[in-house]
Amino acid sequence: MKILVCITHVPDTTSRIAFTDGDKKFDANGVQFIIGPYDDYALARAVELKEQSGGSITVLNVGGAETEPTLRKALAIGADDAIRINAEPTDSLFVAAEIAHVAKDAGYNLILMGRESIDFNGGMVHGMVGEILGIPSISPVMTLEIDGDTAKMAREIEGGKEMLEVKMPLVAGCQEPIAEWKIPNMRGIMSARTKPLNVVEPSQNQSGTTLEKYELPPAKGAVKMVDADNVAELVNLLKNDAKVI
Repeated sequence: MKILVCITHVPDTTSRIAFTDGDKKFDANGVQFIIGPYDDYALARAVELKEQSGGSITVLNVGGAETEPTLRKALAIGADDAIRINAEPTDSLFVAAEIAHVAKDAGYNLILMGRESIDFNGGMVHGMVGEILGIPSISPVMTLEIDGDTAKMAREIEGGKEMLEVKMPLVAGCQEPIAEWKIPNMRGIMSARTKPLNVVEPSQNQSGTTLEKYELPPAKGAVKMVDADNVAELVNLLKNDAKVI
């Protein structure tokens, strides 16, 4: 079985976010980058499936040379080879089109990725990849088992779970508890240095998005203390200041 795992290169959740160039560029100075947490789940499940049934795992990222340490970490966790599409991931459609361009004739049985990235939280790439390739796309996938050429999944829906069986190939956007995150061991780290990391140039696909400006959320206001006996004042603040009732 051939598995493609698409990973994002995102700031650690504890990073301080700032912008430069008139708020038109993300300031990466001093920021620690990681594999997107939902992508980590996808990669961990791919490694488990490979251990159970054999096959190969390719990890893919759309990004510049600065993303290669992230790809090397994925190789240390258990992927066999990596592909970096040498382009800035400007928007979801651009990224999806580049993934689909690489995957089109490669014969992957499964294309796994996180349900969304944690930088833009769009949650659209998996659906777009499936549409471009003309194969099913399921998200968010909480469990994944393979039986021959059929994938058996549990998908989270409002108020419960949906059990699905889908013929491969397919695209799955993964989330917990599909697998436990894996930490690379020393043997994996050493072997990752010699595993192939192929850099490919992007297709002729053009981004349809123009960035105008980044903006941080508004700062939190000061806390207002209300006497426990002053219910009228509390109601007034919730209605007229917070506007939640």
